[in-house]
Amino acid sequence: QVQLVESGGGLVQAGGSLILSCTDSRRTFNNNGVGWFRRAPGKEREGVACISWNGGNILYADSVKGRFTISRDNAKGTVYLQMNNLKPEDTAVYYCASHLSAIGSLNESRYRYWGQGTQVTVSS
Repeated sequence: QVQLVESGGGLVQAGGSLILSCTDSRRTFNNNGVGWFRRAPGKEREGVACISWNGGNILYADSVKGRFTISRDNAKGTVYLQMNNLKPEDTAVYYCASHLSAIGSLNESRYRYWGQGTQVTVSS
Protein backbone atom coordinates (compact mmCIF):
# COMPACT_ATOMS: atom_id res chain seq x y z
CA GLN A 1 0.00 0.00 0.00
CA VAL A 2 1.21 3.47 -0.85
CA GLN A 3 2.13 5.56 2.15
CA LEU A 4 2.78 9.22 1.52
CA VAL A 5 4.41 11.40 4.14
CA GLU A 6 4.62 15.18 3.90
CA SER A 7 7.23 17.23 5.69
CA GLY A 8 8.70 20.71 5.66
CA GLY A 9 5.77 22.75 6.89
CA GLY A 10 6.12 25.42 9.54
CA LEU A 11 5.72 29.05 10.45
CA VAL A 12 7.24 31.67 8.15
CA GLN A 13 6.89 35.39 7.68
CA ALA A 14 5.31 36.85 4.57
CA GLY A 15 7.82 36.93 1.76
CA GLY A 16 9.65 33.91 3.09
CA SER A 17 10.15 30.46 1.61
CA LEU A 18 9.53 26.84 2.50
CA ILE A 19 10.20 23.54 0.78
CA LEU A 20 7.66 20.78 1.28
CA SER A 21 8.55 17.16 0.63
CA CYS A 22 6.27 14.25 -0.12
CA THR A 23 7.93 10.89 0.29
CA ASP A 24 6.71 7.48 -0.67
CA SER A 25 9.13 5.18 1.07
CA ARG A 26 8.26 2.28 -1.17
CA ARG A 27 8.62 4.42 -4.33
CA THR A 28 5.35 3.03 -5.57
CA PHE A 29 4.22 6.38 -7.00
CA ASN A 30 7.13 6.69 -9.43
CA ASN A 31 4.79 5.82 -12.31
CA ASN A 32 2.03 8.14 -11.17
CA GLY A 33 1.20 11.80 -11.30
CA VAL A 34 1.49 13.52 -7.94
CA GLY A 35 -0.36 16.59 -6.77
CA TRP A 36 -0.09 19.07 -3.95
CA PHE A 37 -3.33 20.33 -2.45
CA ARG A 38 -4.14 22.64 0.42
CA ARG A 39 -7.02 23.34 2.72
CA ALA A 40 -7.21 26.73 4.35
CA PRO A 41 -9.37 27.29 7.44
CA GLY A 42 -13.02 27.46 6.46
CA LYS A 43 -12.34 26.65 2.82
CA GLU A 44 -12.50 23.63 0.59
CA ARG A 45 -9.37 21.78 -0.40
CA GLU A 46 -7.87 23.11 -3.62
CA GLY A 47 -5.26 21.89 -6.06
CA VAL A 48 -1.99 23.81 -5.93
CA ALA A 49 0.33 21.99 -8.33
CA CYS A 50 0.73 18.64 -10.00
CA ILE A 51 3.48 16.83 -11.85
CA SER A 52 3.47 13.87 -14.19
CA TRP A 53 5.45 10.72 -13.54
CA ASN A 54 8.51 11.96 -15.43
CA GLY A 55 8.16 15.65 -14.69
CA GLY A 56 7.24 16.40 -18.28
CA ASN A 57 3.80 17.84 -17.50
CA ILE A 58 3.33 20.37 -14.71
CA LEU A 59 0.32 22.46 -13.77
CA TYR A 60 -0.09 25.24 -11.21
CA ALA A 61 -3.07 26.99 -9.75
CA ASP A 62 -3.21 30.63 -10.84
CA SER A 63 -2.80 31.73 -7.24
CA VAL A 64 0.69 30.23 -6.98
CA LYS A 65 2.09 30.61 -10.49
CA GLY A 66 5.49 32.25 -10.45
CA ARG A 67 5.92 31.60 -6.71
CA PHE A 68 5.69 27.81 -6.29
CA THR A 69 7.69 25.14 -8.10
CA ILE A 70 6.91 21.43 -8.08
CA SER A 71 9.57 18.86 -8.87
CA ARG A 72 10.28 15.21 -8.25
CA ASP A 73 13.17 12.85 -7.73
CA ASN A 74 12.00 9.35 -8.50
CA ALA A 75 15.28 7.84 -7.34
CA LYS A 76 14.40 9.13 -3.88
CA GLY A 77 10.67 8.56 -4.21
CA THR A 78 10.08 12.19 -3.35
CA VAL A 79 8.09 15.10 -4.76
CA TYR A 80 8.91 18.65 -3.68
CA LEU A 81 7.02 21.90 -3.53
CA GLN A 82 9.27 24.93 -3.38
CA MET A 83 7.24 27.87 -2.09
CA ASN A 84 8.66 31.35 -2.45
CA ASN A 85 7.29 34.80 -1.66
CA LEU A 86 4.75 33.26 0.68
CA LYS A 87 1.63 35.24 1.55
CA PRO A 88 -0.70 35.00 4.54
CA GLU A 89 -3.35 33.58 2.21
CA ASP A 90 -1.07 30.59 1.59
CA THR A 91 -1.72 29.50 5.17
CA ALA A 92 -3.23 26.02 5.00
CA VAL A 93 -2.67 22.36 5.58
CA TYR A 94 -0.81 21.04 2.56
CA TYR A 95 -1.38 17.52 1.29
CA CYS A 96 0.29 15.45 -1.38
CA ALA A 97 -1.54 12.74 -3.25
CA SER A 98 -0.85 10.07 -5.84
CA HIS A 99 -2.97 10.10 -8.98
CA LEU A 100 -4.45 7.05 -10.66
CA SER A 101 -2.80 8.06 -13.95
CA ALA A 102 0.72 8.94 -14.93
CA ILE A 103 -0.22 12.58 -15.55
CA GLY A 104 -2.10 14.02 -12.60
CA SER A 105 -4.41 17.02 -12.42
CA LEU A 106 -5.48 19.84 -10.14
CA ASN A 107 -8.82 18.13 -9.62
CA GLU A 108 -8.71 15.82 -6.63
CA SER A 109 -11.31 13.37 -7.92
CA ARG A 110 -8.90 10.76 -9.30
CA TYR A 111 -6.30 10.83 -6.57
CA ARG A 112 -6.18 7.59 -4.72
CA TYR A 113 -3.60 7.89 -1.96
CA TRP A 114 -3.17 10.89 0.32
CA GLY A 115 -0.72 11.93 2.96
CA GLN A 116 -1.73 13.23 6.37
CA GLY A 117 -0.82 16.82 5.60
CA THR A 118 1.64 19.38 6.90
CA GLN A 119 0.72 22.78 8.31
CA VAL A 120 2.04 25.92 6.65
CA THR A 121 1.42 29.19 8.46
CA VAL A 122 2.44 32.52 6.96
CA SER A 123 2.40 35.50 9.28
CA SER A 124 1.95 39.05 8.02
